[in-house]
Order: sequence, then C-alpha cells, then structure tokens
Amino acid sequence: MKPYFVIIALSLIGLNAHAGLNKWVDAEGKVHYSDAPPPEVKTETVRNVSGKGQTEAPASYSPKSYSEREAEMKKSKLEKEEASKKTAQQEADAKAKQTNCEAARQNVRSLEAGGRIVTYDANGERTYMEDDARTQRLEEAREAASKYCN
Repeated sequence: MKPYFVIIALSLIGLNAHAGLNKWVDAEGKVHYSDAPPPEVKTETVRNVSGKGQTEAPASYSPKSYSEREAEMKKSKLEKEEASKKTAQQEADAKAKQTNCEAARQNVRSLEAGGRIVTYDANGERTYMEDDARTQRLEEAREAASKYCN
C-alpha cells in the first residue's frame, strides 16, 4: 500500500511543474513569484524553464533539414580543400623563389670571381666568354638576384 501512496504523491507533486510563473514587485519593492498574481498589481510572466507545456519552438530556432546540413558540410569541406591547395601553392612558389634566388646568387658570385668562364656552343665546342659578354651576363644575373631574392 505504501508504494502506491508514494507514486500517487509524486505524480501530484509533478503537476505543479506545469503551472505558470508570475513575477511582481510590491509597494515595498520586494519581488514576489507566484502562480496566481494579485489582481491589482502589474505582473510579468516568467518563461517556462523546464520546457514542458511548450507547444512550439521559439521563433529564433529553425532546425535544418538533413540536406541543408549535408550541403553546409560539403561547402565547408570544399573551402578547406581550396585553402589547403592555396597554402600548398604558396609554399611551392616560395620554395621555387628561394631556389631561384640561390642559383642567381651563385651565378653572380661565379661571374664576379674573375677567372675565365667557359661556355659550350650548340655543337658542344668549348669557348671562352669575352669580357663584354661577361659584363652583360653579370648584369642579367644581378637582375635575376634582385628579382628572386627580394
């Protein structure tokens, strides 16, 4: 008999959870909460914290369908892939620029060193570079170094 009494008492206590809650301030400035406000006082309805008895979702909430969530996921995945491709391209460009810079600096050092420079023509024959060709090549190497190293 006792278990039935406890179950009935607990179910009656749970009914109060659905009661509306009103808030008002009396003449002395005290704040009161009650399910039934006095008739002569302006009251404010306090929102239902438990969410029970709520017939619909708030206006600000709009659930997304499965297709909308999937489209957003694909869009974010595509954006991440594009960002990673862009980053990889920038890294490859930076590495190529560094390699070109080192090559240009090496050419400038070789041409400024002074010794005789040997070149090979289309037939594979060995020829020595003239002074005017050397100064022209040195100027080109300096331009390449300033282009790739800055």
